[in-house]
Amino acid sequence: VVYEQEGVFIHSSCGKNDDQDSLISGVLRVIEKENEVIVDWRPLDDTLDTSNILCAGKDSSSVVEWTQTPKEKCSRGADRPSSYEAEWDMVTTVSFKKKPHSNGDATTHANGESKWSFLFSLTDLKSIKQNKEGMGWSYLVFCLKDDVKLPALHFHHGDSKLLIKCLEKHVVLNESPQDKRVLLVNSQNKSLSQSFENLFDEPSYGLLQKLKKDPYTVTMGRFSKVTNYIFDSFRLSDPSSQRRPPSEMADFLNDAIPGLKINQQEEPGFEVITRIDLGKQPEVTRREPVSAEEWAKNMDSEGRILNVDYIKRLIFKGGLCHTLRKEAWKFLLGYFPWNSTKEERANLQKSKTDEYFRMKLQWKSVSEEQEKRNSRLRDYRSLIEKDVNRTDRTNKFYEGEDNPGLILLHDILMTYCMYDFDLGYVQGMSDLLSPLLYVMENEVDAFWCFVSYMDQMHQNFEEQMQGMKTQLIQLSTLLRLLDSGFCSYLESQDSGYLYFCFRWLLIRFKREFSFQDILRLWEVMWTELPCQNFHLLLCCAILESEKQQIMDKHYGFNEILKHINELSMKIDVEYILCKAEAISMQMMNCKELPQAVSEILGIESSSVTPDSDTGEDESGAVLSCPTSLYQSISTPVIAANGTRDSTQQMSETQSLTPA
Repeated sequence: VVYEQEGVFIHSSCGKNDDQDSLISGVLRVIEKENEVIVDWRPLDDTLDTSNILCAGKDSSSVVEWTQTPKEKCSRGADRPSSYEAEWDMVTTVSFKKKPHSNGDATTHANGESKWSFLFSLTDLKSIKQNKEGMGWSYLVFCLKDDVKLPALHFHHGDSKLLIKCLEKHVVLNESPQDKRVLLVNSQNKSLSQSFENLFDEPSYGLLQKLKKDPYTVTMGRFSKVTNYIFDSFRLSDPSSQRRPPSEMADFLNDAIPGLKINQQEEPGFEVITRIDLGKQPEVTRREPVSAEEWAKNMDSEGRILNVDYIKRLIFKGGLCHTLRKEAWKFLLGYFPWNSTKEERANLQKSKTDEYFRMKLQWKSVSEEQEKRNSRLRDYRSLIEKDVNRTDRTNKFYEGEDNPGLILLHDILMTYCMYDFDLGYVQGMSDLLSPLLYVMENEVDAFWCFVSYMDQMHQNFEEQMQGMKTQLIQLSTLLRLLDSGFCSYLESQDSGYLYFCFRWLLIRFKREFSFQDILRLWEVMWTELPCQNFHLLLCCAILESEKQQIMDKHYGFNEILKHINELSMKIDVEYILCKAEAISMQMMNCKELPQAVSEILGIESSSVTPDSDTGEDESGAVLSCPTSLYQSISTPVIAANGTRDSTQQMSETQSLTPA
């Protein structure tokens, strides 16, 4: 059972009086069977004793009053009051045409039991009609391919959109051009779960079924412990049976995110990236973290930041000392406007505090009985509790089972579900919140910083995964330019889809670095320097660092996946930041940078080399990201190998080049 909803009623229009509709309460389920998906509705009381049927009485003000019908047979009045809502009138026109040999037939027994029950296979579904918004309870009318129209199902205790989302995992639904309320089933495009039905035998791919249905859970959980996970999951139940070839596994993983096309060179409309010599990677150094004194010097008497570009560059090159993070992160994430005064920020916090606790009160005031009838809220709470219990406890802020930090994590995530109920909670969000709460040490500030961060990360968690598809494609494009030979090797080992980077991108490396290192990494990325999508260059830096071992040891599909996942907590954050910045400089210095790469990095001009003194080309055009961008920052530096050189200093008095 992949979907279950109680409180789904059939309005039988057989009330004793003219102002009554008989309401038959039932349970709607979507059931996955071996070769098909079944939609099943049946009354809570299969005997359908008419004394238990609820009726809705409607007065002139459209207020619904609940009554019960007597046991005697219901009859329908000829005329209906003119004050009826349009919804009720529409429902009475829906007929239940019985046809022999149809999956949509109602099961009628001699004793009258289960008279209204029905079930049908999704392969027989033709269309779904929805009600108009704002017209009372939401309802759906299923029409089958043999033109059978099933009784309208009214969702008294839940949202019918959840059912639509469930069905979209198995069939493609398109809005009818004639009527926006009608969703047509596209039989030519079966869902992923159906198109791979015959690819593997049932006992042999249970884990990959989970990957297909919920890639978030699998990559967050299973991949973090991977050893022979992929290969083992393809073994048949018979131990003597042979493994399937790796190419089949790669194809399956590549299609686990529908629409993902990594090998762009074979796709029409994509730019073919030929081998380009990017030259030697320049040596890059980093400086000490921004101090409280440096931060204060860049603020006027009213609390405004004087030079935003300058302070961002300082943060990019060295990060922040921990005492500054509570204040500076609010600017970096967009919670505080950079040009705001101290007084304006205090007023903003006051209004945001009121707004937060109003939203928190919404879910806090939901009773257990109410939550039982709200499947979505119930599911959100269950997911949040599981994820909060898995929070990284290496930081003292989250030590212990009843730690206040864990309680606040739970409350903030539940409140976010009120803030964005459509997105709700998806596994991985707690990873993004826990560092924010640790730094802010304040429930309200942590929530609004999380909201701002989720504005950036929203697409990663949407059901269609469009954000993840785009990033994996962009990463492949950048890696191919950086090292086409390594890309070719990965493709030869059926690893060209870069699916092992999924977790890196989903939660911005949260599980790859230590807690303290992730604070440094995130604040550097939030500066949005030195270019767009710097996090993709961080991925390239990590992969390039591991290239030699992967290729020298001739790692195959399984070994590559295992090796990448075992890098967790072993990556030097300062080294990777230096390497990623060096890669960005390589690409921005390239005279013939492909247009696709220019767009990914947000570089306006890609065909010229910046002048080392002016940052201009021969025609006077200024590049969006000149290589001299950071030469005005004073730095006790850290080289790419991690050593500190206190003798190198850069002048603070040089003019600053805008980013």
